[in-house]
Amino acid sequence: MQTSQNRILTTHAGSLPRPPVLRHLLSSGDNADQAELAAAVAEATADTLDKQIAAGLDIINDGEMGRESFFTYVRYRMSGFGGHSDRKLMADMTMYEGYRKKLLGMTTETDRVSLMKAPKAIAPVSYGDTGTIAAECRRLNDLLQGRVFTEAFMTAPSPGIIAAAMQNDYYPDMASYVDALATALSVEYHAIVDAGLLLQIDAPDLAMERHALFQGQPIETFLEFADCVMAAINRALADIATDRVRLHVCWGNYEGPHVFDVSLEEIWPTIARARAQGLLLSMANPRHEHEYRCFENFDLSDNGVLIAGVIDTTTNYVEHPRTVADRICRIAGAVGDPRRIIAGTDCGFETAAGFVAVDEQIVWDKLEALAEGAALASQMLYS
Repeated sequence: MQTSQNRILTTHAGSLPRPPVLRHLLSSGDNADQAELAAAVAEATADTLDKQIAAGLDIINDGEMGRESFFTYVRYRMSGFGGHSDRKLMADMTMYEGYRKKLLGMTTETDRVSLMKAPKAIAPVSYGDTGTIAAECRRLNDLLQGRVFTEAFMTAPSPGIIAAAMQNDYYPDMASYVDALATALSVEYHAIVDAGLLLQIDAPDLAMERHALFQGQPIETFLEFADCVMAAINRALADIATDRVRLHVCWGNYEGPHVFDVSLEEIWPTIARARAQGLLLSMANPRHEHEYRCFENFDLSDNGVLIAGVIDTTTNYVEHPRTVADRICRIAGAVGDPRRIIAGTDCGFETAAGFVAVDEQIVWDKLEALAEGAALASQMLYS
């Protein structure tokens, strides 16, 4: 993993805006014309790579162009899923009636993939043919040829987010389900690393499920789940070098009250055990921006890197580069070494096809501000 040895490097959390034709095809599921879909994915991936580089990002990816969402795509790669789940709304969404009505009114697009009605486990879960993930990695590597960048990554979901959002109707308990998912996902984790790409594991479950699946329950019950997931992730990563892995943890990529979010301090003992050099955490949104101070007392692993979210992915405000620089400098001060910081975003910009909170043009302006802010911070931190 490349680190900020001479300047603050920049990256983002994974998903980027998809073109309308691709949203339509991805939301069509099995009804989509596969040849048309493949062509649209290739074109969109090439375009998003160029836009990331033009924005000034260092560590880039395919924008998840070929996936319907950051986790439900596994239904096409893993066996054992069918029907649909019935996911509960987050606790803060149900508390504020006016907000809930407004939110539901904004999420009625036809070309949109639902994360609330994902398939559920109805049989043993296992990873099938690796041809799809191999082709996905190959497409990205082929398109990266001739382009100038620092490093490339590819995302894959945590077993915990699948276990929480893709209901278990087969396994005797949650721990058994998580373990089976981790075994299956390990195939994809290895395929990504074997292709020479950084692996990013998306694990919003390690924070968000406190006010989702485990809302209203004792904190200990949630932390038991989080510990179970982390142990499963580490087993899946057992023979993968930690410097090829980054872990993304967030509290849910939606613009809402977030008044029931678990604190970073409460989940730190769990996520600090991850077999991952990079930890990508949300530090730009107004509910968690203050938590950079935790790193005055937290210890990163020996070679650990904090990939700090300094761009909010739920608002159309374009951060001023100086605001970004100030955030980076504060975080670097708390950590104690700017070389252990990479500047990123809180989350993705289109976690499911059609779920768009930020206008596409604004997304790229925000990412340009990220790069400009990192350059300003570098002048202050490395002079």
